[in-house]
Amino acid sequence: MDEAKAEAEALPLEERPLQVLLIAGSARRIDGCPGLDGKARALLHRMLGRLPAGWQIDHVDIGNEHGKPKIQGCNGCVGTSMALCVWPCNCYGPNSETQPDLMWNEKLYQRLARADAWAIIGPVWWYGPTTNLKAMFDRLVCMSGGNPRPDLIDKKSTLKAQALERSPLWRDLTRNHLEGRTAAFFCYGNEGGNELDADGRPRILRHKAWFDPEAEPYGGDERSAYQGLVWQCRYSGIEVPDELWRHARIGIGRAYADDQADDMVEEREAMACFDAWVDAFGRYVTAKGIVPGTTEAERGAKSTTD
Repeated sequence: MDEAKAEAEALPLEERPLQVLLIAGSARRIDGCPGLDGKARALLHRMLGRLPAGWQIDHVDIGNEHGKPKIQGCNGCVGTSMALCVWPCNCYGPNSETQPDLMWNEKLYQRLARADAWAIIGPVWWYGPTTNLKAMFDRLVCMSGGNPRPDLIDKKSTLKAQALERSPLWRDLTRNHLEGRTAAFFCYGNEGGNELDADGRPRILRHKAWFDPEAEPYGGDERSAYQGLVWQCRYSGIEVPDELWRHARIGIGRAYADDQADDMVEEREAMACFDAWVDAFGRYVTAKGIVPGTTEAERGAKSTTD
């Protein structure tokens, strides 16, 4: 064994608690319309009480709060040039008065970078994730190959970005910035509640032939409503084991007024499914251990628009 290899093997490994980020993705919040919290927030707090005591647990609710910035939309820079899509996103910045952005105001890029694992909880809305979660993941396109050197393109020069992308230098710059982390997804839904008739069609629909329950998306497996988010993570080097991607049926056959967070916690099967998901998350993240380099990744996820 050469001296350099011996010295490298003798270096102390990073020692710190496991760091995880929990995200509640429902849009509903109690301090504004509709005046009631979404179930995701209740589930997030249930999860907080169930995870290992020695972990450093961060959590954020990206729901719509009255007077609070929303997640700004992705501008699709990557469609012009991958090198124009900057990591972290520089289309917006923190504390902007003209384009306030929840992603930056909540320091989500840094918090995602700091964590070894993410746990994302949200409802199924119209066969997909909420607008809030979809907007967040659209803005995370930059974690997959985004440009870490906006100075090389004068922050946002289209022509310079296209030239950079075509150059050999780009192959050394582009990378998956959050590679190696684990993500877990838990989604839930009432599959139409009491709005369906006996054959699975909407009761108030006049043209019943236009809706075929047999042709609904996912073949009845509503876990797949979150498949776009799961595959975006996997594409970007984020590990999403199948066991950490789950769905629970909640409020089946009920009126929406009778399908609130307080009602949800009385549904034993759904809560057992959620608790099993939390426990599986705990076991998996513990066994995997810490992701090296999160401190450096967090440092590199700071805004370049200041």
